[in-house]
Amino acid sequence: MIRKYNVAGPRYTSYPTVPYWDNSPGIESWLNLMKETFISTNSNGISLYIHLPYCESLCTYCGCNTRITVNHSVELPYIQAVLKEWKMYTHQLPGRPKIREIHLGGGTPTFFKSENLKLLIDGILSESDIAENFEFGFEGHPNYTSEDQLLTLYKLGFRRVSFGVQDFDPKVQSVINRIQSVEQVRTVTNWAKNIGYTSVNYDLIYGLPLQTQASIKNTIFHVRELQPHRIAFYSYAHVPWVKPGQRRFTELDLPSGEEKRNLYELGRAMLEDAGYVEIGMDHFALKSDTLFEAYTKNNLHRNFMGYTTNDTKLLIGLGVSSISDSWNCFVQNVKVVEQYVKLLNEGSFPILKGHILSAEDLEIRKHIQELMCNFETSWTGNSLFKEMLGGTIDRLKELKEDGLLKINNDKLIVTEKGRPFVRNICMAFDQRLWARQPDSVIFSSTV
Repeated sequence: MIRKYNVAGPRYTSYPTVPYWDNSPGIESWLNLMKETFISTNSNGISLYIHLPYCESLCTYCGCNTRITVNHSVELPYIQAVLKEWKMYTHQLPGRPKIREIHLGGGTPTFFKSENLKLLIDGILSESDIAENFEFGFEGHPNYTSEDQLLTLYKLGFRRVSFGVQDFDPKVQSVINRIQSVEQVRTVTNWAKNIGYTSVNYDLIYGLPLQTQASIKNTIFHVRELQPHRIAFYSYAHVPWVKPGQRRFTELDLPSGEEKRNLYELGRAMLEDAGYVEIGMDHFALKSDTLFEAYTKNNLHRNFMGYTTNDTKLLIGLGVSSISDSWNCFVQNVKVVEQYVKLLNEGSFPILKGHILSAEDLEIRKHIQELMCNFETSWTGNSLFKEMLGGTIDRLKELKEDGLLKINNDKLIVTEKGRPFVRNICMAFDQRLWARQPDSVIFSSTV
């Protein structure tokens, strides 16, 4: 099964996926679509993603948009630019926004000093209100996260923190240039829990160069001891044609498809034995965590920030390369800091490209969202989808014969055996992927 289905495929944080955006809106069209969604959904609240791209060193496995520097004088000008972008948005909105969710991603958000993080969040909230049941979270590097930063963000309303752990094996850490000790991770975890953070997440990666079953066992052993509330156990995405830093090692250093899947199954078994529940693709949570509660109630949501408990329809992305989503339209900001700042100083929204979703896109997006969050979807009484169903059913036939899914009365259910292959199942629904097969590799492997 692993050999058969280990093909290049999207991770489906959106549909259509970014390489298939083909009808980019003008700024005015984007703002009009964004405002329509705001008017209909602001009572429930909106989400903000803020990209803070700076890191002091390059982690060679990383596929994110980053800027490497040890010069911290870049902090204040960048935050001022982000706040300028936010003010431009709030001046367009026909009402005061209610913030339901904020996520600080990177890069390394804790590259920024406490006073600058406070300046950023105070500036965001001065232009908005906080919705009920809000959730604020951020990503932190264990080596560059201080107790003062954790306390500062806690006082500003943050209750979720995600620490990038990846692997505790010294050989793996060396080759990916991400060296951090168990004790350092323990220290920042204890700081967060003692301050009052209710959800501490660890990012772990399987399929890294030089990674073995012994290193996975050692990593999960320490993770179980440290007891984070959530764990994202990601598949390493090898895309050296996009991220040249990954050329520090070669495919020969990586576990094969079967070896890689065995690393996941080993880690998964150890996590489940420790009380963690697999709540979505690559994600685990303790039963006391709100992510598990959302999973049991079929309330999980998935967007460019990954899995979340908030089902907001409007996501505004601030900062370089950030993606905004009005549910019927995507736009992405420019990817270079200098260009981003220049456009803002000229009074222009720093948008690079986007995509307006068709009725067919929206229908397929709904099914892929349900598969990724609930491992099932239904098209009962849905005439629009049934018109598109022929090719999809044909593509699902072999997956069904292999026991990865069941289809009964217009309802598809992913089996336990099929959960590791949910990306492959989603690909069967992806009309754009099948209408225009890429000429070169643009996605990482699904297994």
